[in-house]
Amino acid sequence: MTARRLMVLGTGSDVGKSLLVAGLARAYARRGLKVAPFKAQNMSNNAAVTADGGEIGRAQALQARAAGAPLSVDMNPVLLKPETDIDCQVVVRGQVRGRYSASAYQALKPDLRAEVVASLNRLSASHDLVLIEGAGSGAERYLRPQDISNMGLAEAADLPVVLLGDESRGGVTAAAIGHHRLWTEAERARVRGVIVTKFRGDPGVFAPAARDIRAETGWPVLGLLRWSEAARALPEEDSLGLGRRKGGGGRLVIAVPELPRIANFDDLDPLAAEPGVDLRWLRPGQPVPGDADAAILLGSKTTRAALDAIRAEGWDIDLQALLRRGGRVIGLCAGYQMLGRVVRDPEGIEGPPGETPGLGLLDIETVMTGDKRLARIEATDRISAQPVSGYEIHMGRVAGPATARPWLDLDGTPEGAVSADGRVMGSHVHGLFGADGFRRHWLGGIGADLSPDAMAGDPVERALDRLAEEIEADLDLDELLTLAR
Repeated sequence: MTARRLMVLGTGSDVGKSLLVAGLARAYARRGLKVAPFKAQNMSNNAAVTADGGEIGRAQALQARAAGAPLSVDMNPVLLKPETDIDCQVVVRGQVRGRYSASAYQALKPDLRAEVVASLNRLSASHDLVLIEGAGSGAERYLRPQDISNMGLAEAADLPVVLLGDESRGGVTAAAIGHHRLWTEAERARVRGVIVTKFRGDPGVFAPAARDIRAETGWPVLGLLRWSEAARALPEEDSLGLGRRKGGGGRLVIAVPELPRIANFDDLDPLAAEPGVDLRWLRPGQPVPGDADAAILLGSKTTRAALDAIRAEGWDIDLQALLRRGGRVIGLCAGYQMLGRVVRDPEGIEGPPGETPGLGLLDIETVMTGDKRLARIEATDRISAQPVSGYEIHMGRVAGPATARPWLDLDGTPEGAVSADGRVMGSHVHGLFGADGFRRHWLGGIGADLSPDAMAGDPVERALDRLAEEIEADLDLDELLTLAR
């Protein structure tokens, strides 16, 4: 089997590349094609665990779900997980390669090109169609010599390209023409056309712009994708999208501090979708509200720095006050480690060596180690006896008296910890709230008003189906398949 391949490049970040690939993957899969997503390099602290114990970006995991394909490290061979503004952990084919500064990583990239192309070729050998997502803007000249994600990959793997521009930002005509002028003649020849995303209003109004783009570049406008309401129900890839995330506006208030280098925040999407829940993301400067019923600390790539931020914002005091009022506090992954008495990093795994006092809400201690735990999980909540599933993706080992009261049972192995009064709970397992029985038992236990049929069906699956239908209505999928090769 040799797959058709089509690359989606963008005029910038957040123009809709990930969503278009997800929607196309679902649409073509529903036509009976075996589809795989691919992104050579993704920068995100949101990751998913593959069946073979690797990790890939969650955007590619969502695209694989849309395609009905099992997760593979080949779908995202290079994952960058930022730890500071200039340093990141580099994950290659699912495993940590090391910690690199931005300049050191640029020097490393040419050595990764062969691994990237090999991953793409493996997917191509076992699928009918591979949909390839670029990264950021496709025409950044200063990055071009080391590029493995955009035109550098298109040339290395001989890929046809469509260019995506976001009409909601304005300037899509200038962006398309600017990309044409920045690309070489050989690069321009790879582009089969332009797709405009997030379009509102009368398509006829855009007709002069489409003519201008065609006249200046020779590229046709292949379609206008209307603003998608279905996309609102899908997980955000980047923490920049947290400001767009809204809870259900219900009576039960759950506060979530936005920590530095926050990771895997889509853990809370099932809570946000509950009509009885008001999930409130707290930006710096916002206290934990006095009417909060619970607070959740999520993971972070920099656990000790996140603890410093919690104290700087006074959130540690707010959490103590919440517990005195009878509220609940949950910590997930690094959030679990922060609940303990201390986080030690003697080898400087996450930053300068040292230790930072924890919040003291659970009698545990964490020591950072160089090995990373990556595993898919099937478990049982010991309180409700409800099954849960998810994954672990963390560094650090936790020990202490509180682990004698574990939260979960992993086939006889205890995991996590619960305080003596049951109001503080922590676990390394991501994805727990996706289990309907557990989520509703926990919410009911803290007073949520839950409609019995409010969450019938999987909202992500429904959203993927609607997204595919919207894309099929706005684009000629037969034409796009013809452009792929």
